[in-house]
Amino acid sequence: MAKIALGTSREATKPDCIQALIVEFIVTFLYVFAGVGSTMAAHKLSGDALVTLSFVAVAHALLVVVMISAGHISGGHLNPSVTLGLLVGGHITIVRAILYWIDQLIASSTACYLLHYLTSGL
Repeated sequence: MAKIALGTSREATKPDCIQALIVEFIVTFLYVFAGVGSTMAAHKLSGDALVTLSFVAVAHALLVVVMISAGHISGGHLNPSVTLGLLVGGHITIVRAILYWIDQLIASSTACYLLHYLTSGL
C-alpha cells in the first residue's frame, strides 16, 4: 500500500505546481469545450448516428493527441479520476490533488458555460 503524503500550503506557490495547474486548466478546458462542442455540432448537423459517432470520435482522438503532448508538463491527469488514482498510488500529495480537482472542475465548468453562451443553449 502506498503512503499518501499530506503536502504543505507552500506547495501551491511553487513554480512547477503553478505551471502544471495552468496547463491542466487549458487542456481540460479544451477537452471539454471541443469534446462537448463536437457532440453538439454533430447532433445538430447530422441525423445519422454513424456519422455523428465518427465525427465525435475523430474530435476526441485529436484532443487526446493534444493532451499527450502537454502531459509532461501537468502530469497528464486531465480528469479527477486520474488525479484520485495518482493520489491513492502515492504519486502526488493531498494538497496537490485538491488543487488539481479545483482546477479541473473550474476548467470544465468554464468550458460548458462558454459553450452555452456561444450556442445560445443549443
